[in-house]
Amino acid sequence: MREFLYAIMDLVARFHGKILSLNDTYEAHFSDKQLHFLIVGLAGMALLLVVHPLFARLAKKGHVLVISWLYVFTLIVGLSFAIEIGQHISHSGNMEFADIMFGLVGFLAMFAAFALLRGLWRLFRRAREKAKAPEREAQSR
Repeated sequence: MREFLYAIMDLVARFHGKILSLNDTYEAHFSDKQLHFLIVGLAGMALLLVVHPLFARLAKKGHVLVISWLYVFTLIVGLSFAIEIGQHISHSGNMEFADIMFGLVGFLAMFAAFALLRGLWRLFRRAREKAKAPEREAQSR
C-alpha cells in the first residue's frame, strides 16, 4: 500500500512540477492557489463533460440505479483511501492496499445481493400484475 501511495504521490509531484515549469516558461506568474484554482477547475469541468452525458443517457434509459451505484462506488473508493491514510497517520492500524480492495469487494458483494433481491422482487411484481391483467379486462367489459 505504501508503495502504491508513493507512486501516486510521485506522479502528482511530476505533474505539479511540469505545471510549475510551464508557469515559469511562459512567465504567467500564477500563485500556487491560482494554479490549483485553474487545474482543479479544469479537471472538474473535463470530468463533468464526460460524466454528464453518460448519466443523462443512463437516466433517459431508466438506469437510475447505475447512476447511484457509480456515485456511491466513487465515494466508497475515496472513503476507503481516507480510512487507510487516517490509520497510517494516527497509527491506529496498518495501511494496506488489500484493506481497500477487501472493502470494495465487500461493497460489490453486498450490492450484488441487493441487485439480486431487487431483481427477484421486480420479477415477482410483474408476474402478479400479469396475473391480475385478465381480471381487470373482464371487469371493464
